[in-house]
Amino acid sequence: MIPISGVSNLQQTTSYKIVLPFYVYAAVFYLISTALLLLNADVVQQHYFHPHTLAIVHAMALGWGTMMIFGASYQLLPVLIEGKLDSNLLGYLSFGFASIGIPILIVGFYLFHTGWVLQTGAILVNIGVVLYLVNVLSSIYESEKHDIHAWFIGAATIWLFSTTFFGLLLVFNFSESLFPDNSVAYLTLHAHLGIIGWFLLLIMGVGSRLIPMFLISKYTNNKILWIIFILINSSLISFIVLFLLNTDSTFYYIPLFLAILGIVLFVNFIRNAHKVRIRKNVDEQMKMSIISVIQMLLPLLTLLIILFILPSNQHIKIASLYGFCIFFGWITAIIFGMTFKTLPFIVWNKVYHKKAHAGKTPVPKELFNEQVFHLMFISYLIGFVIFIVGILILNTIALRVGAAMLLISALLYVYNIGIVLLHQPKKI
Repeated sequence: MIPISGVSNLQQTTSYKIVLPFYVYAAVFYLISTALLLLNADVVQQHYFHPHTLAIVHAMALGWGTMMIFGASYQLLPVLIEGKLDSNLLGYLSFGFASIGIPILIVGFYLFHTGWVLQTGAILVNIGVVLYLVNVLSSIYESEKHDIHAWFIGAATIWLFSTTFFGLLLVFNFSESLFPDNSVAYLTLHAHLGIIGWFLLLIMGVGSRLIPMFLISKYTNNKILWIIFILINSSLISFIVLFLLNTDSTFYYIPLFLAILGIVLFVNFIRNAHKVRIRKNVDEQMKMSIISVIQMLLPLLTLLIILFILPSNQHIKIASLYGFCIFFGWITAIIFGMTFKTLPFIVWNKVYHKKAHAGKTPVPKELFNEQVFHLMFISYLIGFVIFIVGILILNTIALRVGAAMLLISALLYVYNIGIVLLHQPKKI
């Protein structure tokens, strides 16, 4: 018997055949991303509009973060909306188009082939995103429950499409001059559409439901979640308006303040859920997820350093730190934690669903190797800290050691994923 009824119900509504390819694909791309980071560790000393930087960032944002979220949300959406995924076919198709488009896009950036290679990748990625958007919004529309979590997911999905479509226009702007300025001038807007609108909003919406659920905490506060939802969306909308109006930089404190307030409220929400939890012994997966919540504050700290402390000639270094803390810090940590809270349930249901009443079966957490997870956890934290030090002191050795430790964490992550996916039925 699966001890969490919400996840148990979820297993009956979404086929593992749709979900598992996303998990596998994302794991492989995290491995690829860390390998690219090791091979190009000194790129953090260059301007962020460097072909190799663009390739690594998009590999992490699309191949790792977005593909994992696609798979997880297809699996978790039915529990959050108390309904079913609207179309399995759209699920398969969204994987097909995105999985082909992402590597083409990465190669286009890495080689800086701004013609048909980059354009083809961007088009395929956008088709995959549109299919995902239609599937998610139609599932929410047809469900009977439209609570705050559904609003988070729906809004985040719309922002994702805004991000990738704007990215598509920027790709064509390299050769067609669609905008008044070159594409570099719009990178900040493109990046924050994805970071704030897609990743932050989606992770807040799902995390505010899953983290208390896995902690077995009864804490909930929809009023605070609605305030957070309004603050984060208002922050992004005000940032877009200020950017398009080309206003004085002083006005950017408005969206920054709104974002900080929303994140602080979310961190406090998770803290309250943790404080009143029924499960007192918190496993390492949940510890990693909680660490990721704390890591949300690191990018904000780097922004404050840029605005108030450092001279303009130091901004490139801190911009690298900002991006690293987001993609290799906050997003990676929560994916690590949530992977081994959700994937074992999916595979358990696949292997034991029809056998659960025939005798005693392993519990889902026994499907992965906890020692390997622990080693992954430690190597990741060591690599994350050392690489940050390398950025701050611009030391190539520290950067390569940090990247090597992150690559080790990726190898251990992929290995543990393999253990879960190759699990064979057994009685205990």
